[in-house]
Amino acid sequence: MPPMRLNSARVTRACLQASGLAVLGFALSLCPVALSSHAAWAADGTTESELQIDITKIGLGKEVVITQGKKEWFMRVEVTPENSVVVRQEKEGERYLLDESEMHDRAMTPAEVDVAIADFVNSVKTRQKVK
Repeated sequence: MPPMRLNSARVTRACLQASGLAVLGFALSLCPVALSSHAAWAADGTTESELQIDITKIGLGKEVVITQGKKEWFMRVEVTPENSVVVRQEKEGERYLLDESEMHDRAMTPAEVDVAIADFVNSVKTRQKVK
């Protein structure tokens, strides 16, 4: 029996159709997630005028990202055994309003990192209440 030859155009078309259906199925499977998260967001009473605060532990330090509409505040405290670096940024859209960093010649303790992050969050909250 002679070897079977595949029509490469037909195989390619079949693969594209199968992958297209897989992508469509995946996208449709995400719709309930998107709708339910949007409903949960609305049920929470979260609006664009409220602050969204995300704090993440990074090694010995921490990072906080605060967003409100197009405004974003960022602070990262990076700690090594030899020193600590604190980075603060504030941005509106793509324009940076503040971009500063400071270096300390010793490692900050976990309590000092927590206080620095809490003070930053409270200062952003206070400035937004004043406006």
